[in-house]
Amino acid sequence: MPPVHSSPFYRMENPAILSFLRHSTTPGEKRTKSIGGLLKMFKLFPMLTSGCKMVALLGRPRKPLLKDNATTGTIFGYRKGRVSLAIQEDPHCMPIFVIELPIHSSAFHKEMSSDVVRIALESETKTHKKKLLEEFVWAVYCNGRKIGYCIRRKQMSEDELHVMQHLRGVSMGAGVLPCPSEKETADGELTYIRARFERVVGSKDSEALYMINPDGAAGPELSIFFVRAN
Repeated sequence: MPPVHSSPFYRMENPAILSFLRHSTTPGEKRTKSIGGLLKMFKLFPMLTSGCKMVALLGRPRKPLLKDNATTGTIFGYRKGRVSLAIQEDPHCMPIFVIELPIHSSAFHKEMSSDVVRIALESETKTHKKKLLEEFVWAVYCNGRKIGYCIRRKQMSEDELHVMQHLRGVSMGAGVLPCPSEKETADGELTYIRARFERVVGSKDSEALYMINPDGAAGPELSIFFVRAN
């Protein structure tokens, strides 16, 4: 990972985000280096038709990939639409957090081709009566650039339920899912990337997810930060 002073987030003034970035550069976080080979599989989207094929391509690991306390994160969306983020404590459970990010799939895939992808969601709510992930309105940053605002969903849409149901048996992978309707021709293919993340709680106002690398290979990193304004 590049040093903190070279990170695009270093220009952000929120001290909670900066503290997470410092955390991510410590030696103890080497195990959270993200899935370089997995992210490169985005190039294979047209070749894949299900998560099962992607898992097969990853091959058999030499040691267990998953940690008991790992969190599952899924980023998905139609090629001509926006991407959504779903966080689950377990792939077989309903998500604890679902939100449509203000970034189109094509732009997000372009970001994934870089060495570091950092998404920060900042709640500007001043009250602390809710848990952090229960906040509704979020300002979204991608690699240091503010890309807009989004609202956490109280209930999942039919398309989001469709994705969660099809990926129940997938722990990690990337590929293309069958579309639930005629949207396949209008909005393009329904693509996804699913990975396991180490969840780090800094305080009641800050959390971070660091993608867990299953094979130890160096490569692009994906981190997701949640921060509530003080």
